[in-house]
Amino acid sequence: MKDIFVPKLKLSADISETKLNTIDSPMRMNNIFKTEETPDFKDVFVDLVKGVDTTMKAPDQMMESAMLGNGADIHDVMIAMSKAELSINIATQMTSKVVQAYEKVMSIQL
Repeated sequence: MKDIFVPKLKLSADISETKLNTIDSPMRMNNIFKTEETPDFKDVFVDLVKGVDTTMKAPDQMMESAMLGNGADIHDVMIAMSKAELSINIATQMTSKVVQAYEKVMSIQL
């Protein structure tokens, strides 16, 4: 039992003030404010919708290319269809999460 190590802690000396605890300018709040590098929420969603739209049109274009014999294979068409289905599922889930977050924010009572 002599080999047990018990650390001697001086908690009051070890704990010091951090910038996170300051009231004037909390460090963690700096990331919330909009900067020139931060895109608008609307722009992000518009880009997402455009990306999903492009992904949804790709299987049709590949199918047309495969039927005309321009080099596209049916395997490529199936992969494009799977990507389109996956992007629709992700977009649907993201939209529902945003709506849920909005409803939670709106239900907060001040």
